[in-house]
Formats: sequence, C-alpha cells, structure tokens
Amino acid sequence: MTTFLELTHVSKHFGGVRALRDVDLSLEAGEVHCLVGENGSGKSTLIKIIAGVQAPDPGGSIVLEGREHARLDPILSTKSGIQVIYQDLSLFPNMSVAENIAIGSHMGLPRLANWNRINDIAAKAMARINVNLDLETMVSDLSIANRQLVAICRAMAADAKLVIMDEPTASLTRHEVDSLLRVVNDLKSRDICTVFVSHRLDEVMEIAERVTVLRDGGKVGTFDASEITSRRLETLMTGHEFHYAPPRPGGEAAEVVLAVRNLSRPGHYEDISFDIRKGEIVGLTGLLGSGRTELALSIFGMNPPSRGTIEVSGKPLIASSNRVAIASGVAYVPEDRLMLGLALGQPISANILATVLDSLAGKFGLINPAKRVAAADDWIVRLNTKVSDLENPVGTLSGGNQQRVVLGKWMATKPRVLILDSPTVGVDIKAKDGIYEIVHRLAAEGVGVLLISDEAQEVFYHTHRVLVMRQGRLVSEVDPLSSTERNLQEEIYA
Repeated sequence: MTTFLELTHVSKHFGGVRALRDVDLSLEAGEVHCLVGENGSGKSTLIKIIAGVQAPDPGGSIVLEGREHARLDPILSTKSGIQVIYQDLSLFPNMSVAENIAIGSHMGLPRLANWNRINDIAAKAMARINVNLDLETMVSDLSIANRQLVAICRAMAADAKLVIMDEPTASLTRHEVDSLLRVVNDLKSRDICTVFVSHRLDEVMEIAERVTVLRDGGKVGTFDASEITSRRLETLMTGHEFHYAPPRPGGEAAEVVLAVRNLSRPGHYEDISFDIRKGEIVGLTGLLGSGRTELALSIFGMNPPSRGTIEVSGKPLIASSNRVAIASGVAYVPEDRLMLGLALGQPISANILATVLDSLAGKFGLINPAKRVAAADDWIVRLNTKVSDLENPVGTLSGGNQQRVVLGKWMATKPRVLILDSPTVGVDIKAKDGIYEIVHRLAAEGVGVLLISDEAQEVFYHTHRVLVMRQGRLVSEVDPLSSTERNLQEEIYA
C-alpha cells in the first residue's frame, strides 16, 4: 500500500493541559483505519490536526503524499483530498438536502446555480449509501439520523482521498449502519482511505483493517484487526478489565411489576404481550421500524394504544398521559437525551430534580434552596457523576455524565418500572460500564427494567432475557444463559 499521510512525534498542549503526547500515525491509501479511545483520549485533537484546524506543537512532522509539513491548514488539507465529518455535522439547516450535499461543488451565484447538476450530485451521493431523501427538504426538518446521512453524503460527493468519520453511527440504526459500512468498503475499492472513529467496538471489528488506540493523549499502539478482539480493545482503551456477564435471573415467584396483554396500535405494533418481574431486566431489540420505541411510548402514556391492557404491580394503567404513567410508577429514559431528556441550558441541579420538585416544596409552595442543593448533591454522589458545580448548565457535561443525570432524574421518582431506550448511545466504554452498574443496582433493589437497544451485545450481556420485535410484533424470546450472541443476531436479522 502507498502511505497517504504519516504523522510522527505529534504533540499538542492547550496551556498547561496536554491533549496529545508524541503520537505516531500512518494512513495508507485504500485502508480502513479505526481510531478508538475514551472521551478525552485525544481523538478529536488528532483529527483537527489532520484537518488543519489546529497546529501541533513544534517538534513533530506531518508527511502528506510524500511532502513534509510542520503543520497543515484547512485549505491545504481540503485541496489534498481530506474530508472530515465532525460529530456536530456542520450542516446548513436553512438549506435543502441537495444544497448541503453539493455545497463543495462550484455552484456560482444563486441565480445562476445549475440546479440540475446540484440535484444530480446529491442523488448520486445518496444512491451510494442506499439513502432516499427528498432533495428539496430543508435539513432543519430532518431527524438526527437523516441529518447524519446528509453529512455522510456530502463527504461522498467531494473528491476525497481520505475520509475521516467521527462517530458517524452514533445516531444511526443498525440498518443504516450496514449501509454506511458498505460505503466504506466501496471507498476502499477505489483506494480511498477511511478513518473510522466509533465507540461501538462491534462496528470497529467488523470494518477495520488496522486499529489505533489512544489513551490519555498517548498512543497505546496500532494493531491488525485480525489479531485483536473487542474485549482486548476495551482493556487497551481504559486500562481496566471489564467483566460482562448476564445478571442473575429473578425468581419465577417474584412479583410481576409490568404486565402487558394484547397491546396494539395499528401501524405501530400489534398484539404485544409480556411480563417484567420485580428485579428483572428484560431486553427489547429489533430493526428500524420494528415498533420498539412506539411500544415504550405507549406504556409511558405518550402513544396511547388502540386496544389491550397494561398493569403495574397488579393495578390497571390507563396510559392516557405521561403524568398518569409516572404516578403509577413508570419512568422512561428517551433515546434522544439532548432533545427529550434534558434542558441543556438549565443547571445540573434543576435537571436532576425536575421530576421531584413538588416534594421539595414547603407549605407555601416555595422550595428551600438548601434542601434543593442537598437533594441534588445526594443524587450526584449516588450516581458517581463528575460535576464541578451543580449550577453549571447540564450541557457542559460529557455524554456519559449527561446520561447519569437523566437516569438520576427518573430514579428520584422511585419507579417500579424503568424503561431505558438506547441508554448508552454516544457514550464511551467506561461510561457505558458505569451506566450498566447503575441499571444492575436498580434491578437488585427491585426495579423492573425494560432495556431497549439495537446493539445485540448490550441486551445479550445485560439482561435476563431478550424480546425480539419484527414489523410491530414480538417474534421470539432469547435466554442469554442458554443461547449465544450470534443466535440473537440471527433472530434480529431473520
């Protein structure tokens, strides 16, 4: 292979903080190279140096297509064929899908723009990853997943030699991920190098040829993917051994805290029946459109069923609103924590106590500030959340700590049933492990948990049993103690 880009002894400091330490990295034309590490390991800084957005400290070197540079700048990087898809996507919400995808092409003045050419560029880029979006739709009207796809299509439309994808699958379903991985293989066949950054190590192992691991700003090593496992990667990334095993099953005599019978909502799901016992973690998985989230929202009173019954601890739940569900002991952590789970501009304390403010009010309806701070502090300690100041906006926290705040907000209601919809999306390995510990602890305390995920590994290793949905119906149940992860995947994709 021909080396497209080589970094040697690259370091970066921000004041007294060391973001990168003496990192070497080589990227070959036509290879798929995965970059992994926890949040704060230096991945984003390294990507920005390659993109020319940040300059490395003096002393290292960057060789791009055989020519040595002390640093790259954005113009040189782009002209050399380096395309970066950042986590924030950098899209124009007030422009159409077609305009966003073709933005890198010469469009001329707006009144002279060749709209046929723009639409043709966009359509071809979408076809490459099997995406079918309305070219005239404003990006502001798209879902997070579809915005991600637009950003990927825009990179595909450029004349790229190196495409860096920073967490491109964080908001995608498994079906959409499969389409993306096919695109990556297409890039490889055309000698385009892809750097794939992901916390989802199953995807890394599926697509990578080589994997570079960063930890605390330093390079742990570069490994051939064929010679390493995802479990070994977790250890290299964190410096810790993680022991995943199905939690101990609850007894058959345990109280049924959630009973769903013949629940239906045409167009969403049909004839759903299952139980969750006290202290039991039940997984729910399936492909896009299987009806998982729609079912969860119905139990939580946000998507009323057309027929069927729901009982919580033996009492009927007429889930006409989320307030009714909450009063009955049901809590729901949504998939999109940023839009639905948190008020990002509000203090951490306000977010974590949002569900129990009434209980903190005195006889005149006023909340004692000292009591509020004490309650928030208590939950921060219980959740082992890293917080410098409870009055900082919750949006300043890492993804893992934000998710802990969402969990704490609902744990404060002391639920009988906790529904978790994709609770570890967008958080790193160590943060995931912390979230699993909280979930297992809640189950041990008697909470019934419905864990929804499109990651087979997640539900297989962290639930007592797994329900599989397909096209709005429950089609099978998998017992992790008597089955395998591969068998579960076969059930999902059957």
